[in-house]
Amino acid sequence: MSDLLERLRGRGWRMTAQRRVVAEVLNGEHVHLTADEVHARAVAKLPEISRATVYNTLGELVSLGEVLEVTTDKRAKRYDPNAHRPHHHLVCARCGAIRDVHPTGNPLADLPDAERFGFTVSDVEVTYRGLCPDCAGA
Repeated sequence: MSDLLERLRGRGWRMTAQRRVVAEVLNGEHVHLTADEVHARAVAKLPEISRATVYNTLGELVSLGEVLEVTTDKRAKRYDPNAHRPHHHLVCARCGAIRDVHPTGNPLADLPDAERFGFTVSDVEVTYRGLCPDCAGA
């Protein structure tokens, strides 16, 4: 489970009503919302929050390293509060649903030296694709 609100409080991040609402919307497990989805959910909690405030807050959270910007296809960027636990993503090829996954092993170690082409590799992003249960049954 994401502990975004606690992390932000621990950093002494100025918690305005608008920032708190955005953080509350993003808090949770398997959260991968677009900026528009964050805005829609934030408006339900705080009707006066503007789209610009949501976008600015998301940008701040990404800059702070508290939220990841996830792009898994040509759709809109999504925002993932699970920024402090290494993980990969499982993506439905039809509806775009995203789930965090934590496979065992070290994908960095799985890349043979001959395939590194002299790169010093520091990070790995793995995206598994398939159909979610809802789309597979359709």
